[in-house]
Amino acid sequence: MVLTAAYREFLSAIATSAGALTGLLFVAVSAAPRRGPDASPPVIQQVRAAAALVAFFNALAVSILGLVPGGSVRYPAVALGIGGILFTAAGIRSIWSTRSTTGQRLGQLWLVVLLLLIFGTELIAGIILLADSGRSTPLQLISYALAASLLVGVARAWELVGARDTGIVASLVILSRRAPSPAPAVGIGAVDAAGTTEDGDTPGHEHGDHGSGGRPG
Repeated sequence: MVLTAAYREFLSAIATSAGALTGLLFVAVSAAPRRGPDASPPVIQQVRAAAALVAFFNALAVSILGLVPGGSVRYPAVALGIGGILFTAAGIRSIWSTRSTTGQRLGQLWLVVLLLLIFGTELIAGIILLADSGRSTPLQLISYALAASLLVGVARAWELVGARDTGIVASLVILSRRAPSPAPAVGIGAVDAAGTTEDGDTPGHEHGDHGSGGRPG
């Protein structure tokens, strides 16, 4: 199977982008702030980091091996598809076995679905190309899978560094929350609605100066 000039340019662009993003991922992981006590469990953070790395590596490996003179994307797509599915299965088991809440587990559901779609598409399309290398539809599906792999890696890396999730589900959840009511500003000596200060005294009276007299007679 001989790749056309358009596909070779596409694979070259994917390989360049994946290589640059992989380097930035290592920088982001090393410079990421420490997680607070209310953050996700460490296992989930590790799965996110590994998912971003696997997504970038998948796009990088298939593209580079497809650009080898006389090479093809068939075998890399099958090999990386199998490896990606095994990684996704291991990630599911790690997330399920950790001490995390149901909401945290469900939050990783879309990641699992996307990874299965990407690697499953690569695997099936690669097998079809192995049986019939003259078909163009499987090659186009692999191209879409590589582009989607880059986008998933970027999304995982963005969430890894502690920034707000940009997904549709996360955005809808944030929009559905009620805005917290502002806390009343209370200062020292502020007078409340009943006309007393924080110390329980009425304005114009000091401690120990109760009654109408001045000095005791």
